[in-house]
Amino acid sequence: MDRKSTKCPWSYFLIRLLFKFVLKIFYGSIVVENSDLIPPDGQPCIVCANHSNSLTDALVLVTTIPSGKRSLLRLTAKATQFGKRTFTSWLIESAGTVPIKRRSDYSEDAKVDNTDVMSHLMDALELGDAVCLFPEGKSRYHPTMAPLKTGVARIVSDVLSRNRDDPNFTIYVQNCSITYTHRQHWRSDVLVTYHPPIRFTPKDNPELLKPIDYANILQLTENIRRQISQGTVDAPSWEIVRSAKCAANIYAPLGTMMSLGDYVRLVKAYINVFAVAHAPVSQGEKEESSLREEDDRIVRLCADLKVYQDQLARLGVKDDRIRRPLKPYTIAYRMTIRLTWSLFLLSISVPGLLLWFPVLLTTAYSVRNFKKTGPIWDTWDEIAQYKLIYGLMSGLCVWFGATVATLPLAGVTFFAIPLLMWMTLRWIEDAIAAFRAFFSLLRLLFAGSKTLAMLGETRKDLHERVKELSMKSMQLPENPEGYFSSSGGKHKGRVGSTVWESSTKYFSLRRRRKRDWNETLRLYDVVDFPQIGN
Repeated sequence: MDRKSTKCPWSYFLIRLLFKFVLKIFYGSIVVENSDLIPPDGQPCIVCANHSNSLTDALVLVTTIPSGKRSLLRLTAKATQFGKRTFTSWLIESAGTVPIKRRSDYSEDAKVDNTDVMSHLMDALELGDAVCLFPEGKSRYHPTMAPLKTGVARIVSDVLSRNRDDPNFTIYVQNCSITYTHRQHWRSDVLVTYHPPIRFTPKDNPELLKPIDYANILQLTENIRRQISQGTVDAPSWEIVRSAKCAANIYAPLGTMMSLGDYVRLVKAYINVFAVAHAPVSQGEKEESSLREEDDRIVRLCADLKVYQDQLARLGVKDDRIRRPLKPYTIAYRMTIRLTWSLFLLSISVPGLLLWFPVLLTTAYSVRNFKKTGPIWDTWDEIAQYKLIYGLMSGLCVWFGATVATLPLAGVTFFAIPLLMWMTLRWIEDAIAAFRAFFSLLRLLFAGSKTLAMLGETRKDLHERVKELSMKSMQLPENPEGYFSSSGGKHKGRVGSTVWESSTKYFSLRRRRKRDWNETLRLYDVVDFPQIGN
């Protein structure tokens, strides 16, 4: 039976609306999959997700869960973010967020008790609310998910036990995988995948009623971890992530009509294969020589992909330039086109750039100071959060400041300024993409035919090995272009297949010029990751 869930406070509605706009500005695209699976208002639901981008993860969930499905998502955050005179603190508290005390935030002698908090969350669930929890317990900038805490499973057990007299009382665990192509970079992309919810009732799950065998808690926690992990880039190391992305680019090269979800799942498939091959072999395992040889072959392929990607990064070119080599006169012609187009877009962007300059300066300054406060693995997961918050505040100041400065025309400039800033962002994104292509072509000219020929032979060998692995061991389709274009190609970053379609969609809010999911708003493609410990 559906319950009457808590009404959405005005501050939560405002925050959701505001940050839906801000996230659209910061990230190039936010692709949401399977939001129709989310249980509606009135059905108790725990939303669980991986946690790699601090407060940004919560904002992504708040803005991607349809308001028609869930009018309110009760969030949780570390207690140390409450009670401060900062915009972030106000933002968290006004949205009805519940403070959670983390053992790592307090001294060994301090008492850390979340009993009252857990009781409050269970009361909210019994009202039919949706509660958001991050089972990893803390945000971290690592290639792999942290071991999950058992809190979600214990809450499910406690709520079912409190309602054991109602055998049909239902609570759902809605798992979600959040994948950032580059979590802290402007105009990168985000994939949000909602998985089929797990349903629990006292009648169907007596093993979760008290007194309970702790093994059942561990099993449920493992089920949650497995479902979240399979929907995102979760790997033992950054090296395996990098090699897996290189393998995916070779198997489905630039121009393949592939959705972001397909791309992430393809990279994840290679990660799974590489991770198994690199896993240490215990005594008595894999005694058959054929299995050991297969793993050795995959490990060598992974290492060779790393060497190849290193060479591409050193030259500053894409794999596609090696796959389809160009004649010198073709390179020169394309360089002329790219440079002319880039300079034209930069010239018409000058007025808008004057408005964007204070925003960029403020965010760059704040992030630079924040990075100094700790090591990479303890600060980089909050960079996107700082860019969002400071970008929002400085952007609002520019908007209202420019409106006041043009007071006689305020009725016009109030709407014209954000429109100009939005179109400037589009033009700059295209200009930088063209400039990036120009420099890539320039590097090709200076690379030398001998170097390019050597890379071409290396790629040909890698393509054969990746293709063999993909079809024989991973059962991937032989023709990725045909397969992915029919399964979801319309979500691909390129505009369209015809000139007319490209032209008509130039001003569309959904338009994205990128043809490579790896690109961000920078003069280079981000293919490396910070060297940190796991």
